[in-house]
Amino acid sequence: MQIALLGPLEVRADSGASLEVGGARLRSLLIRLALDPGRVVTTSALIDSLWEEEPPAGASNALQAVISRLRRALPEGAIESTPAGYRLAVPPEAVDACRFERDVAAGRARLRTDPAGAAVTLAAALALWRGPALADVADAAFARAPAARLNELRLAAIEDRVDAALALGDGGGFVPELESLALAHPLRERLAGQLIRALRGAGRPAEALAAYDRLRSSLAESLGTDPSPELAALHLTLLKDTDAPPAPLPTTNLPATLTSFVGRDDDVTKVTKVIAESRLTTLIGPGGAGKTRLAMESGRAMLDQAPDGVWLVEFAPLTDGAELASIVLSTLGLREYPLVSGRGQMPQESVDALTRLQGALGDRRALLILDNCEHLVAAAAPLAESLLVRCPHLRVLATSREPLGITGEALFPVEPLALPPDGVAAADALAYPAVRLFADRAAAVRPRLTVTDAVVEICRALDGMPLAIELAAARLRALTPEQVAVRLTDRFRLLNAGSRTALPRHQTLRGVIDWSWELLDDAERALWCRLAVFSGSASLPAIEEVCGGEALDELAALVDKSLVVADPDGRYRMLETIKAYGLERLGESGLTQATRRAHARYFLRLARSADRHLRSRAQVEWLARLDADHDNVHAAARWAIAAGEARLAVGFAAALGWYWWMGGRRAEGPSWPWRRWPSLAGSPGRSSPRPWVPPRSTSWPASSSWNRASGCSGRRPSWHAATKTGTRSSAWSARSRPSSATRRKTSGRWPAWRASSRTPTRGYAASPGSCTATPRPTSACTSATRRGTSRRRSWSFGRWAIGGAPPPPSPAWRT
Repeated sequence: MQIALLGPLEVRADSGASLEVGGARLRSLLIRLALDPGRVVTTSALIDSLWEEEPPAGASNALQAVISRLRRALPEGAIESTPAGYRLAVPPEAVDACRFERDVAAGRARLRTDPAGAAVTLAAALALWRGPALADVADAAFARAPAARLNELRLAAIEDRVDAALALGDGGGFVPELESLALAHPLRERLAGQLIRALRGAGRPAEALAAYDRLRSSLAESLGTDPSPELAALHLTLLKDTDAPPAPLPTTNLPATLTSFVGRDDDVTKVTKVIAESRLTTLIGPGGAGKTRLAMESGRAMLDQAPDGVWLVEFAPLTDGAELASIVLSTLGLREYPLVSGRGQMPQESVDALTRLQGALGDRRALLILDNCEHLVAAAAPLAESLLVRCPHLRVLATSREPLGITGEALFPVEPLALPPDGVAAADALAYPAVRLFADRAAAVRPRLTVTDAVVEICRALDGMPLAIELAAARLRALTPEQVAVRLTDRFRLLNAGSRTALPRHQTLRGVIDWSWELLDDAERALWCRLAVFSGSASLPAIEEVCGGEALDELAALVDKSLVVADPDGRYRMLETIKAYGLERLGESGLTQATRRAHARYFLRLARSADRHLRSRAQVEWLARLDADHDNVHAAARWAIAAGEARLAVGFAAALGWYWWMGGRRAEGPSWPWRRWPSLAGSPGRSSPRPWVPPRSTSWPASSSWNRASGCSGRRPSWHAATKTGTRSSAWSARSRPSSATRRKTSGRWPAWRASSRTPTRGYAASPGSCTATPRPTSACTSATRRGTSRRRSWSFGRWAIGGAPPPPSPAWRT
């Protein structure tokens, strides 16, 4: 049986089961017996303990009745009767108060020879306390003396444990406990001396002097005496000690995390490797990419390599760069100037914060994490450089949306989380970090979430950006994944329910992007808006042509600020969220149509240039160029159709036929929104009040709409060969090669041919001076000469390429 008296009474059987002892008198009786385990307590002593000055008549019989009830509550044989009284038949080790006294004595005996062992023993003894000693009988007369003795022994044990820690150089961790004990016992000199020594060892001499002054005042007011000679000597040492050890930094101030860290374990390994190789490392990336969390996890991984601590300094709340050094000092727990000088005198003038910081860090092997430097980069850069120059063992890890631009800086781009490629089943998508993060955060609001195609679609639409994914997952409190995916077309309105304790710019998706917008000048903002019209990536010439003028400097600034991604192939692209924000701002400026028109004109010129080169030796090169700008070309063409830009729309249709055919993209033409074509005013063939409608049949000569538009109705226009004289088309195939008769008939001109996709027969080419109404699957030629002009044009509608549509007679169209 085990009996616990250091707190509320607890009784446990040898099996560990709790034994209930009901009634205040039974508990008082058991406690009185447990204070003397294994020894006889006389009957009179027990009567006095239970009833004090008011014993009942027949007290012996009443005591015997209480003993009988207690015996029924305890294991058999626990209480033995003797002629003189009663005895609790348990060894002293069965009572926690006895074990406490034994362990305290053992720890004190080892204090001088083995401080570490003494600290362990004393800590184990103090761990037995669960509350005030003899709490159930605190007001009983028999318990007052034992309780006071146990409390005094506990206080002495704490002092012995602190002495052991001071001997081991670990006294700084006991400062808070010692301060509370010193306030509770203001006249206890041993506690005051230990507090003074602990503060001195922690590099806080001013507070140590203040603790001595408090003790001296308490002794003078209460007892009219001075501190002991030992404490007076310690005070004098504090005043004269000019070689006090520097203040040791705590291990870290990194906050505990509230959520799991998903998908960047490999990045932590890479970042720690870069930190080990470079003294300044900057994590760069767009807002919401997870730079701060990656920096914190990397700092934790570096704790064993930074013996003087890893410190997180948050610059986000600051607006004045002059405050940076002061906030770093404050984070380290240091003042801009000491309260007392080395001789115990007040300093005459303050010390510059940066100088004080350099002196405090000195030769320390610490890691500083400077978080959110982008809005104060002009001040953060010189601060980091000066610290690295003056503190040779210091390392700095910064997070920013743009580099600090310091010599020796190593950049680590923080990329979006990896997304599952196309074709991956929803069940297998959890293997990819972006989907895993969404599922992890969504589990907090929808525990039984199943990953579906809608979840994968959400992660793709948000570019794998961690903050955006977390905001989307929070929406699952009220919406299904399918509803969230549909509403992402208005993502800035949807994703606005972030953590209330986060910084304002991290509570909504719009706030994240607004922060980046505010850090740009007008030229950079204008370029951001215009860049948003590009689909996919864009080349530098395209950006300069569409966005107007020399844009290299502004483009480089956007790349540095993580708003534009520079790909290894020399092209530039934006994340979808950043692009959506740019389009919104472009719409507010009223320049959407003008920018879209400039975009479409540039890529129409590119398509026309490519159309000529696709029938030359440069065919492969130009196919690659069109493939690189495929998204831009088709986005521009679709915009032209939707906006009613007839010239641009028809121009794209004419210029892309060869590209569609050669690139195996024959289905792209029919995928265009042809039903919008009736809205185009006018006709490319002749002035006519009726709208121009392109043919939908595969036999274009038989199409009445084409005949009306081209003027071929009832007559035959003239045609000439499709390619330059003496140049053989590189698109020639064995199936479409013309006969020798046809080649003779074209008088040395080698037309471009293409095989039909529907019939194994040879392709058809119109010869000069002829026009036929017979349907052919394919035809390639150049436009007829009309009014003394020779203009080559190739029209492409739907699945079929039509070479050599008649040139428009209208001078306006011809321009």
